[in-house]
Amino acid sequence: MFKTFHASNANSVWHKIATEFTGGNTSAQISRAGDTQEILHAAISISNPRERWVVSKTPSINPALAIAEVIWIMNGRNDSSFLNYFCSILPRFAGKGRTYHGAYGYRLRRQFGIDQLDRAYNALKHKPESRQVVLQIWDGRLDLPRVKGKVMAADIPCNLISMLKVRSGKLEWTQILRSNDVFRGLPYNFVQFTTMQEIVAGWLGLEIGSYNQISDSLHVYDENMSDIKRSSYVVAARNTDFLCLSKGQSRKVFLEMAEMTDKLVGSRINVQQLSALLRAFRGPQAYRNMMAVLCAEVARRHKETGAMWELIGNCTNQIYAQLFRGWVLATAKSLKK
Repeated sequence: MFKTFHASNANSVWHKIATEFTGGNTSAQISRAGDTQEILHAAISISNPRERWVVSKTPSINPALAIAEVIWIMNGRNDSSFLNYFCSILPRFAGKGRTYHGAYGYRLRRQFGIDQLDRAYNALKHKPESRQVVLQIWDGRLDLPRVKGKVMAADIPCNLISMLKVRSGKLEWTQILRSNDVFRGLPYNFVQFTTMQEIVAGWLGLEIGSYNQISDSLHVYDENMSDIKRSSYVVAARNTDFLCLSKGQSRKVFLEMAEMTDKLVGSRINVQQLSALLRAFRGPQAYRNMMAVLCAEVARRHKETGAMWELIGNCTNQIYAQLFRGWVLATAKSLKK
């Protein structure tokens, strides 16, 4: 039987899920990464997926990591250094190689010899009534456990498939996950796939419909349960940015974002170069706001506090400023421990 969660935005639905876990309505379940509390067969629905940011989680999510993941996915990349810069503990969970085995963007745009996003766009452009547009991430050849259950890699994808449908002039999106960590994964999953939904809707000239997710194992690790219990509802600032572009414009913008991010993470860049890179960015303001968050995070890591706040001040979208303030506070607290 499905346990269902619905809200108009990601922040509210995440808080509902967290509250369910604190209420004891879960089952103990062991796993290779540690004991968990689990809800089996969860269905999650967000009616306004543009409001994709979770601010009620304690400690705060890392907005720069979430944005970097979107850039990484849209460019079909699997190189680990791109993400590791923004999340130094990621190799602990996903492995220490030069590439990530289960990289979503690489799986969607390169793994199977076709660009699945491109095929989905073309199919829905010519036959919007199609029920056959399914994006595949899971690869049984590489991901199914070996004999006696031995895992194939540290980074086995949790997201399996995406199903896209056009209804009443809107792009509906259903995401299916085999395993879903409420604390570490779910807020980022919302950002990844609702952003892709908005981008593909833009390619098609459609409005964005609802986002629906089936998490077959929705869980919290016991070591994170105290943080889940500390999390309380915080009102999220409204997302004022729209990401819809034509397919050609979108490709150019994401290539520029990837090139700029490579410069940010590739060497010890100074404050003047950070500001110059952001000024030189040619993409629309909505995407410039995303890059402002990345630049501010680089300044934070270089302990350039004044430049950090100046760079985030270039961002006109208050949800990013709210998220970044929370992230700065969370990292400051962790350093004091």
